[in-house]
Amino acid sequence: MTSLFAFLHHLAAFGLVSALVVERVLTRDELTVNNARAVLRCDLVFGVAAGFIVVAGVLRVLYFEKGAAYYTHSIPFIAKMSLFAFVGLLSIYPTREFLSWRKSLREGVLPVVAEARMRAIRTIIGLELAGVVLIILCAVLMARGVGYIGSTVSPSDRLAGWM
Repeated sequence: MTSLFAFLHHLAAFGLVSALVVERVLTRDELTVNNARAVLRCDLVFGVAAGFIVVAGVLRVLYFEKGAAYYTHSIPFIAKMSLFAFVGLLSIYPTREFLSWRKSLREGVLPVVAEARMRAIRTIIGLELAGVVLIILCAVLMARGVGYIGSTVSPSDRLAGWM
């Protein structure tokens, strides 16, 4: 089960990153009705992937990996969770904007979006992607036992299962 949940966690993470990249590409140029619909679908994939990441991650921490006591003493883990929350909060603005397009798109009409608003959305998506890169860095550091502040577990025990 440990490997299955690790796989699901990573698969969801790749889905999240893919959705963000596609959103960024689709919002780069002038919107079309088809691009706007695709952005809505990508944002849905982003949200579902984020939900899977949370569920699989919590299950991994509590049941399939080293346990909550280990992870709560890991600075990279705490940073990773903080960054994940930050990316989630950043995603609220674009998601609300994208959802406001639904009525227009159902009617086959391109939503009217001010250029300043699209620029803000592109900037936020870029910040989300930067946050994801930092999350990956934290995951690597965490997996290697860097920044562990507990004293009851030896470095070799911390790395057990990661090699």
